[in-house]
Amino acid sequence: MNLADRLHAAAHRLGGRAVLTLDEAELTYGALEELSARLAGLLRCRGIGPGDRVAIMLPNVPEFGVVYYGVLRTGAVVVPLDPLLKRREIAAYLGDCGARLLIAWHAFAETAEAGSAGTKADCFFVVPGEFRRLLRRVAAEPAIAPAAPDDTAVIHYTSGTTGRPKGIELTHGNLGGNAATVARMHALGVDDVVLGALPLYHTFGQTCSLNATVHAGARLTLLNRFDPGRALEVIRRDGVTVFQGVPTMFIALLDHPGASDMSMLRVCASGGAALPLDVLRAYETRFGCEIIEGYGLSETSPVAATNRGGHHRRPGSIGWPIRDVEMKIVDEDGREVPSGEIGEIVVRGPNVMKGYWNDPAATAEAVRDGWFHTGDLGRVDPDGYFFLVDRRRDVIIRGGYTVYPREIEEVLYEHPAVRQAAVVGVPHPELGEEIAAVVALRTPVDGDELRDFVRERVAAYKYPRRLTFVDELPMSPTGKILKRALTP
Repeated sequence: MNLADRLHAAAHRLGGRAVLTLDEAELTYGALEELSARLAGLLRCRGIGPGDRVAIMLPNVPEFGVVYYGVLRTGAVVVPLDPLLKRREIAAYLGDCGARLLIAWHAFAETAEAGSAGTKADCFFVVPGEFRRLLRRVAAEPAIAPAAPDDTAVIHYTSGTTGRPKGIELTHGNLGGNAATVARMHALGVDDVVLGALPLYHTFGQTCSLNATVHAGARLTLLNRFDPGRALEVIRRDGVTVFQGVPTMFIALLDHPGASDMSMLRVCASGGAALPLDVLRAYETRFGCEIIEGYGLSETSPVAATNRGGHHRRPGSIGWPIRDVEMKIVDEDGREVPSGEIGEIVVRGPNVMKGYWNDPAATAEAVRDGWFHTGDLGRVDPDGYFFLVDRRRDVIIRGGYTVYPREIEEVLYEHPAVRQAAVVGVPHPELGEEIAAVVALRTPVDGDELRDFVRERVAAYKYPRRLTFVDELPMSPTGKILKRALTP
C-alpha cells in the first residue's frame, strides 16, 4: 500500500476533521487529501513519475503534509532536507540522489537556488496563500500510484558531515508498518492531539508524528521550532494529549518557570538520544506524567524498541523490541553475548531499511544476514529489557580502561546545578585519552565541587579531569548534542 492511501482512507472517514494545524492555520483531512491530489497533478504536468526523486525543504508547516503525500501519490520518492542546510550541503544531497525537483519554503529560496545550481533539480517555492491559489488551478490527480511494500518511499540522508553522504532508503512497507505500530502502542485515536515539535523532515517526526497521526485519524498541532514557553502554550491551548520529543525538549520544559502540572498528557515518549534518569523522575514527581523511553535509528524507520506504560516500564531501559522486530546483543564477531554483557545492538525486522542509496558496500557492511548493525553498545537483562550503553565511536579508552560517556553524563545530571552535559575523550600523551566534560549550568557551581561530586560516585579512572562550562551545548536540528562540535 502506498503511504498516501492511508491519507485517502482517513479523508473518506474524517473529511471535516482537522489533521494539521499551526496556530490559526488549519487543514482538514478532506483538504489535505484534495490539495495533495492537486500537487500530484502539478507534478505530473512537470513530468514527475514513479521512482523520480523529489527533494522537499520545508519547516513544520501544514504545507509539508500537502507536498509529502502529493509526491508519494505520484509514486515518486520523497527526499526530505533540513531547511537550514547550506548551499554545498544541498548540492551534495541533490547530486547524490539525482533529484528532479526541489520544493522549498520561500524563506530559503536564495540558498535553495544556489544549492540546486549545477544539479538536475529544478526549484519550486512554497509561498503561503499563493501555494493554495496555485493548486486550486490544477486538476487533481485522481489515482494513487500503486506501491509494493519494498518500493522506496523516502530517502533520508545521514547527519554525518564527512565523506560521501549516505541516503537511507525507506520503503512504503517500512514506514507504513512502523507508523501503524506507533499508533497502536500509543492507542492513538480521533480524539488525540499530538504535539508536532519534532522536525517533520526527520524520520522520528515523520513516522511517529505525521504518519502515525494520519493512520489513527488524530490531529497534529505543529510548532515551527521548539521553544519551551511556546510548547507549553500550545499544549494547554490545543489540549495536547501526546508529546513525543527528544531529551533536550523534556529538559528545557523542566527548566521553564511556567511549567507545572502536565497530567493532561496521556503519552510522553522520548527518543533520539538517551534520557537522563533524573529527568524522567522529575517529570513523575513534579508534573505527574510518565515518560516512555524508546530506541531506534533512521535506518529502522525509526522505532525498533520501546518501553510500555505502567508496570511494564523499566526506567533507564529502552524497553523491548516492537512487534515483529528482533533485537540482540552481539560481540565483534557477530555472536550473541550472554545476558548482562555489553555488545553491539543489532536489529532485524520489517522496519529495517532497504539499504543505502547507490552504496552496496555500505549496505553490506551495515546489514549482515538480515541483521542491521547499529553501532550502538547495549546490554539486555534477564527479563529481556534492553539498555543503551553508548555509541561505539564515543567510548573512551583511558590508560587501558574502558569508559562509557553516558554513565558519567548520568552522574553529572544528578547534580542540581547541571542543565546539560556531554562527556568526550581528548588526546593524552601517556594515557591515550583523557576524560573531559562540557557542561551548561542552571545555577553557578564551582568546578572542583562538580568534579568531586562525580569522583565520589564512580571509579577513580572515570571522573572528568577536564571541565569546561558553556552557556549552551551545540545541538543538531533534532535536539541531539553535537559532540563533534565541542571544544573541551
